[in-house]
Amino acid sequence: MKQKFNILTSTCVPLPLENVDTDQIIPARFLKATTRSEQFFGENLFRDWRYRPDGSPNPDFVLNNPRYSGEILVAGKNFGSGSSREHAAWAIAGYGFRVVISSFFADIHKNNELNNFVLPVVVSESFLQELFSSIAADAKMQVEVDLPRQTVTNKATGHSESFEINAYKKHCLMNGLDDIDFLVQSKEKIEAWEAAHC
Repeated sequence: MKQKFNILTSTCVPLPLENVDTDQIIPARFLKATTRSEQFFGENLFRDWRYRPDGSPNPDFVLNNPRYSGEILVAGKNFGSGSSREHAAWAIAGYGFRVVISSFFADIHKNNELNNFVLPVVVSESFLQELFSSIAADAKMQVEVDLPRQTVTNKATGHSESFEINAYKKHCLMNGLDDIDFLVQSKEKIEAWEAAHC
């Protein structure tokens, strides 16, 4: 969903598992879907962990735990590894997550998240573990993600870290633009350059 991103303060959903790959985020069988409906992919986020074989919710999986909610997913190291399927980012966005925090992302998945208006925030391993500890202590604790300042703050402890983001992607997120929107917005500059160089 195209939406501008500035500062987000939210509770978090913890997923303290390392090496979560895109097949776990959205199983391969959903790649055959003829829709790109956010609702469809969001409903099937982490499908094989979230539901039992008979289709009933797995009460042991975090997305089915009423203690946890929010627009921020806090995930273990090496999130989004495996295949390059963009469907994984569609599912994350479709569920309603606007930020994923981890200590490491697979590069292609990280870019897919950015292209789908989900902000991947890379933090140190120690800060990530602090977040997991704070969430375990209080499921209602909040994290503030400040895109203009490029900081993430654990509101429970007051600790902050800076994060990196490509300047172009930052501009697009802050203005709710995808790549086509950016080109259209830059039409006059492109035409002026062509007039001067062609």
